[in-house]
Amino acid sequence: MFAISLGDDGAELRPLEPHHSEEYLAHMERGREYIGRFIGLADMCTDLPSSRAFLQSYADKAAADSGRLYGIWTDGTLVGGVLFRTFDAAAGTCEVGCWLEETAVGRGLVTRAIRVIVDWAVEERGIHRVEWWASAGNTASTKLAERLGLVRDGVLREFHLHGGVRHDTEIWSVLAPEWRAQRAGGR
Repeated sequence: MFAISLGDDGAELRPLEPHHSEEYLAHMERGREYIGRFIGLADMCTDLPSSRAFLQSYADKAAADSGRLYGIWTDGTLVGGVLFRTFDAAAGTCEVGCWLEETAVGRGLVTRAIRVIVDWAVEERGIHRVEWWASAGNTASTKLAERLGLVRDGVLREFHLHGGVRHDTEIWSVLAPEWRAQRAGGR
């Protein structure tokens, strides 16, 4: 297994795999309310079997080269993660996403982790278009997309049903040449 340092604060990015099921469930229990405000991830993992099944689904996606899941650890504790929700190397497209416990917010962890995985997707795998989908009400997520230099492509009105309410979904993207130019410019 590998671990990629996310900076001098001890944060690491590592694959999040089925053998992490207990740790992942404990993480979800700590962050369930905060994480679940805009995404259904917390609702999907409510016990050990559902936690294991979720992590296995991403292990299967990784094996099929159609998605990947990474955890963010600080001081040895899982506090969030980033993922390729979809990954299509042949088409040159993917969708990235994230989640984080409230206690880890404001430290730049997700920004740094997303940069790592987008760099890999663009430079190592030849991905041309990286997408970011976010609930329009999730201002933290849309501000992150802006910080990362993504462009807001549009809004799918009342696209996503979450918590019994239909939410608008914003779609953001960055193309490989744009990403490379930003990274070369120090962003």
